[in-house]
Amino acid sequence: MKEKKIKKRKGERRMEDMNKGLLIGGGALVIIFIFFLFGPFVIVNPGQRGVITHLGKVDTNKILGEGFHWRMPIVTGIHKMTVQIQKSDIPSNAATKDLQIVDATISVNWKLDPDKVNNIYQTIGNEEDVLGDIMTPAMNEVLKAATAKRNAQNILTERTELKKEIDETFKMRMEKYGIIVVDVNLVNFSFGAEFQKAIEEKQVAEQEAQKAIYTAKQAEAEAQGTINKAKGEAEAQRLQKITLSGVMLKKMWLDKWDGNLPKVMSGNGNGLILDLKSMGGDE
Repeated sequence: MKEKKIKKRKGERRMEDMNKGLLIGGGALVIIFIFFLFGPFVIVNPGQRGVITHLGKVDTNKILGEGFHWRMPIVTGIHKMTVQIQKSDIPSNAATKDLQIVDATISVNWKLDPDKVNNIYQTIGNEEDVLGDIMTPAMNEVLKAATAKRNAQNILTERTELKKEIDETFKMRMEKYGIIVVDVNLVNFSFGAEFQKAIEEKQVAEQEAQKAIYTAKQAEAEAQGTINKAKGEAEAQRLQKITLSGVMLKKMWLDKWDGNLPKVMSGNGNGLILDLKSMGGDE
């Protein structure tokens, strides 16, 4: 009986040891599973940078580049930030110097400075925060300042200069935040209905004025042509009178003479009148 009891106890101990082993092994597997569940590594894709946080605090000394990186689960967090060029359309409105309302859509090509993404994440947030909290208000302010210097008509004729001013000013404003502005484009630029109507009326008036000027110049040219023609005819008559000297008159008379002498000729102021017919003896 005693030996049976000893064997039974040994069997129970073995079972206890096996259960303990299973518990330890299962616990280790659970720990490993949890470890990989929370992600002990991270992959930073091309065009991205990784911002490191330790228990919620941003690491301002290190930024993860593209590739594979290990991290401590739960304790260390990795926040990916895009550093590729992004295109954002920013709607805005402003008033001109002559108080005309301008509605604009400005297309901005921009990106985050890869060396400053940790500071950007710490002070501003992610890309959506950058666009909504920093870029959009700044663009509205820059546009208002630029349009307030110009009349509505000047904005239409000086669009290139306006774009250049907005581009340069906006770039300077964004540099201090670590935002690189590549280019700014004025996609849409329109005025109120009243101003559009005034522009159309002005264009019609200008066309009518140009037509009137053309008609006036045409009439002036025709009048000048008539004057020139009259002057030419008068000059021709004057030259004709000068040319008709005594010799020419005699020649013209001889050209028309039929060879018969006139019947009466007057003398040179002495009152003598000769009857050529009587002198010839003809009755």
